[in-house]
Amino acid sequence: MGPAELVQAAAMARRFYLEGKSKIQIAEEFGVSRFKVARVLETALERDLVRIEIRVPAELDAERSDALRARYGLRHAVVVESPADATEDAPDPENLGAVAADLLGELVNEGDVLGLAWGRSTIHMAASLHRLPQCTVVQLTGVYDAGTAERGSVEAVRRAAQVSGGDAHPIYAPMLLPDPATAAALRSQTGIARAFEYFDKVTVAAVSIGSWEPGISTVHDMLTDEEREHYASLGVAAEMSAHLFDSEGRRVGRDLGERCITVEADRLRRIPEVVAIAGGLRKASAIGAVLRSGLVTSLVTDTAVADYLLTESAPGLRPALDRADPDD
Repeated sequence: MGPAELVQAAAMARRFYLEGKSKIQIAEEFGVSRFKVARVLETALERDLVRIEIRVPAELDAERSDALRARYGLRHAVVVESPADATEDAPDPENLGAVAADLLGELVNEGDVLGLAWGRSTIHMAASLHRLPQCTVVQLTGVYDAGTAERGSVEAVRRAAQVSGGDAHPIYAPMLLPDPATAAALRSQTGIARAFEYFDKVTVAAVSIGSWEPGISTVHDMLTDEEREHYASLGVAAEMSAHLFDSEGRRVGRDLGERCITVEADRLRRIPEVVAIAGGLRKASAIGAVLRSGLVTSLVTDTAVADYLLTESAPGLRPALDRADPDD
């Protein structure tokens, strides 16, 4: 390109990329065809006259996020850089909660009903919330330990409602009860029943995922040794909101739900947007199992988990889009 051509190309590029003018407007200004403008802009890119750089915050991995979204048919996948010193038994990266909080700020609209399930990740997410449209916030599960409710799920619901300026509907009850009769009795109590009435109105939900191992699944830790062995014999690989899944995403040990204060799986499947917040390589296979269940539509995770999920065997159907139940 000669000097005149370079100057003209630079001017057209400035109009198009910086000033937002259309190719037709540029063509009219310079007295050429819009096809000529298109060729000039293309040449400007080829000759490095124009450089296009796509930048996201350093902690986000845009390439892995998009690949994971496409592979599992997720509506949204946000992959956060794993800590450089992360090991296989490392817990969820601490920054997952803050990124998930920002994602909820995008997904929740005014008048929505936001559901929060028990989980360390959702609790960290709620603590990181700084903006949220006005919405109703409801607790989707009981708490791990009623004695820590003020620092756990109940406080997470209160925090989200405070940020949004909406109503809060917490559940003051343990997640796991000794028997189905006790659980049924608690569900009929006024405060808990009122929260359950909102379950069918939830438009966005945030959940956590646990592997069936000590310290990684709160439900696993609440059971007796005999009960853990029983559910392990059924092939349980993952737990989410007191629902158990095998490696293919099929629900197992459904009798456990009869003893729990939690949103039913069928209701979860009807919620338009279910965001799972989970990371750490120790949870990778469990996250894959829950994705195959069709209950989750979006995921916030880290690069170690993303690499595992992107290299494991093809999942077949895109469960998040289909919301298909593997048991059907």
